[in-house]
Amino acid sequence: MPVHPAQLLARWHRLLEHLSLRAYLLLGILGPVVLLVLLNTVSVYREALESADIAYDRTLLASAKAIGEHLQIERDPGDPDGQGTLVTATVPYSALEAFEADNRSRMYFRVSDTQGRMISGFEDLPVWRGQLPERSVYAALVDFYDAEFRGQPVRMAVLLQPVAGSAGIGMATIQVAETLELRHTLARALLLGTLWRQAALIAVIAGVVVWVVQRATRPVRLLSGQLQARGDGDLTPLVADEAPRELQPLIEATNTMMARLAQLLDHQKRFVRDASHQLRTPLAVLKTQVQSARRGDIDPGQALAELEHTVDRATELANQMLALAKVEQLRQQGQAPVLDWEPLVRDVALDLSALIADHGLEFSIETDTALVHAHEWALRELMRNLLHNAIKATPDGSALAVRLRCDARQATLTIADSGPGIPEAQREHLFRPFAAGRSADKLRSGAGLGLAICHDIVQSLGGALVLDNRLDPDGHPSGLDATVRLPLANPLTPDPDTRR
Repeated sequence: MPVHPAQLLARWHRLLEHLSLRAYLLLGILGPVVLLVLLNTVSVYREALESADIAYDRTLLASAKAIGEHLQIERDPGDPDGQGTLVTATVPYSALEAFEADNRSRMYFRVSDTQGRMISGFEDLPVWRGQLPERSVYAALVDFYDAEFRGQPVRMAVLLQPVAGSAGIGMATIQVAETLELRHTLARALLLGTLWRQAALIAVIAGVVVWVVQRATRPVRLLSGQLQARGDGDLTPLVADEAPRELQPLIEATNTMMARLAQLLDHQKRFVRDASHQLRTPLAVLKTQVQSARRGDIDPGQALAELEHTVDRATELANQMLALAKVEQLRQQGQAPVLDWEPLVRDVALDLSALIADHGLEFSIETDTALVHAHEWALRELMRNLLHNAIKATPDGSALAVRLRCDARQATLTIADSGPGIPEAQREHLFRPFAAGRSADKLRSGAGLGLAICHDIVQSLGGALVLDNRLDPDGHPSGLDATVRLPLANPLTPDPDTRR
């Protein structure tokens, strides 16, 4: 069954897909070289044949001229007027032996007059019916062509030879044919010699290519060996200073990927460690409270209140830990979409308005339109944590201000409370998970994850979070400014009319 060309092409593609890099390089280099050598061999063989034909054609022409030297012109005895002439020839076959190169080829001749009557030679040699070429490299009236005689291919030379003598002048047609054994033998010898040289050339090229490919792929094999020899959790960067420049981008990309994997694994380990450590305490307290309630050690109402408070703390802790994990997940998603930060700030302030009212705070808010690259959940979580911490830190009836401003390059969110500020000793550990952020009693119930979540969110968005104490004229803290700066998605000077 014939195979469609498309099927052959598909099979060829499947074969290439399963080749190794070394086999692919060898095939890609040696394939064109072999094809070029074959084309060159055919070209050299044809040129050799043409050169052999030219050389042996000259021999045929010399043979025809040698026969022409034996031609004579005599009066025709059959002409009653005695004016007629005819061409005669006495050419023994031995006269052609000098032009035979060996006994593998045979030569034949025929001499005819202009009317085609045979004068001498082989009578069954086909009579020339062609025409002389318009241009010839020979100084003679000669024509060369291929023919067949006695079932064998022959090369024929036809010479129109003028004959002059005392009896007059005439014209003879001399045909000399040679079999092609010697030409074929010479062609085969030339072909074999060419093939041997080309085969030796291909062998040398193949050896060089194999050596070069082995040397070129050695860094790849070394890198593969390094990776296979590593342990399951070894994500240290690859060291390949001797690798060629073409492999450096691959090595750098691999190291970058392993660095991201190491960061993800560290985050996962830290999350599991912190979760197991932090959730153990509220669960142990909850179990103790349940046992105490069952024994009747405390009033049922008080027991339920304590249980509710413990469950609330555990729920808040779990939510914050999930939020911290979600920040890392969003960090791996690449660039976030563009959204307006302003309505999110106002929405979160509105959500916490009841808590603000419970504390009787003097609340103020001023915002500009701010287009930033961020996820809506991240900005809401950032605003909710910072504002919630500020509400808890601000004494009842004091001032609390929220400002969102834009300049030519960035948007700046400032939440200014009237609390006690942050002690200097706590600044170094401020953004670490489960670190205490305030010293006030009303903040001791917190899990210590709020500022860590805010810091991770701001870092994932390419911004900065700064906490600065405001000082009164006496140099004492009069409040805390939590400032978040994020780069604008379209860094242009904002229109002053957009401020509210």
